[in-house]
Amino acid sequence: MAKIIPVPIFDCVVFGATGDLTLRKLLPALYYRYRDGQMPAGARIVGAARSVLSDDGYREKARQALEEHVLPDDLDPAMLQRFLGCVHYVAIDAASDGADWSGLRLLLDPARVRVFYLATAPYLYGSICRNLAAAKLVTQQSRVVLEKPIGRDLASAKEINDSVGAVFAEAQTYRIDHFLGKETVQNLLALRFANTIFERLWTSDAIDHVQITVAETVGVEGRAGYYDTSGALRDMLQNHLLQLLCLIAMEPPVSLDADRVRDEKLKVLRALAPIPAHRIAACTVRGQYGAGAVNGQPVGAYLADLGASEPSGTETFVALKAELQTWRWANVPFYLRTGKRMPRKVSEIVVQFKDRPFSLFPASAGARQPNRLVIRLQPEEGMRLDVMTKDPGPGGLRLSPTGLDIRFDTAFGIRFPDAYERLLMDCVRGDATLFMRRDEVEAAWTWVAPILEAWSTAVEPPRPYAAGSWGPTASIALIERDGRTWNEDAT
Repeated sequence: MAKIIPVPIFDCVVFGATGDLTLRKLLPALYYRYRDGQMPAGARIVGAARSVLSDDGYREKARQALEEHVLPDDLDPAMLQRFLGCVHYVAIDAASDGADWSGLRLLLDPARVRVFYLATAPYLYGSICRNLAAAKLVTQQSRVVLEKPIGRDLASAKEINDSVGAVFAEAQTYRIDHFLGKETVQNLLALRFANTIFERLWTSDAIDHVQITVAETVGVEGRAGYYDTSGALRDMLQNHLLQLLCLIAMEPPVSLDADRVRDEKLKVLRALAPIPAHRIAACTVRGQYGAGAVNGQPVGAYLADLGASEPSGTETFVALKAELQTWRWANVPFYLRTGKRMPRKVSEIVVQFKDRPFSLFPASAGARQPNRLVIRLQPEEGMRLDVMTKDPGPGGLRLSPTGLDIRFDTAFGIRFPDAYERLLMDCVRGDATLFMRRDEVEAAWTWVAPILEAWSTAVEPPRPYAAGSWGPTASIALIERDGRTWNEDAT
């Protein structure tokens, strides 16, 4: 049995403690880790925000959030009360140079691991880190956690990295991408490198193309102000989808050491073929949702959700074709798409294998369908390998695709921790494998920069699509021009 690295006693300080991310994701994740015995006795969670609240006032806010976002069967009243006893609060304007940090300084134990989680807007990262340093709160055992997106382009990403790096060493900096904490994503390493059958097929000799889809049914919700300055390319594709591409395409690392894994991911990002300006219109599609229906309920257009009367050039959907300049992946296209107000919430990777050079079976046996590996990230984590089998019974030979299906919830019969649960504990332990390194972030921005530049000067606005559809028809043409089609199971 693999050795589990113990979690040291820690103080976790969450800046932006009254915000949506903290209340909806971080506090529930920490509650589950506490419930499952992964938070050592004496560990503390310290909320920090500008709101004037007492410890008890913030605990009541935390209680309400946990009752809303934790499954009722998992919320034991006695356990909840004990967990809330670990929660403290300090009122502080962390971005202000004149803020009083004495309350936080007195609360923290200098001998413990300190995790400073910046659940704030990225433009505040630098000033918060400078204030932490000025208040002498950064120790050798401190880590800082940065939420994506790191900047809105290459220049701003470098500026943020420089300002954080002036206080925290790269080994202390944890750039979090919750997609990398999903069980299925981590299983990509096991699938790739623990199974000879797949590793020997993981080349352009056997694989026709790869699809990566991350679809959301929600609109911009309460993030309209942020989203209209960002868009789907910055918010999702530059980080989530490119990270998934890296794990699919990377070469075997020499070890599972964090930097060895991230070295190989960086090579993938640097091997992405730049899309020249004259090809961006042919290789990318951007869209914006209009009114429609999702899950049988009418929903408004993006502009209505934004509360705007003037047109917006922000995309809520992106599809593009990417290629890698490596021997393993020569002539194997990667089709990426992500969007809001899709008909279903689904995140998946489809590895489409090549068809047979010819068929031994007559046309009456059924249509030919190449093998396909579908890796599901959400909502049902698991994997399915589609193979051709004979239909049972007499009366002639009939072939049909059959899925060799592994659903993690039924296969293992246990609850899988949420991505934030795993990543928070990895940070406390000092395991950076599932976090992005600075050079990864900047390499990703370097690749998307020409797309952003072309879109910023384009006369044509984002293509409209109805809410509840799978994006603009141009995204279908993007893949079908190559004689391929988006995975129909997702649509």
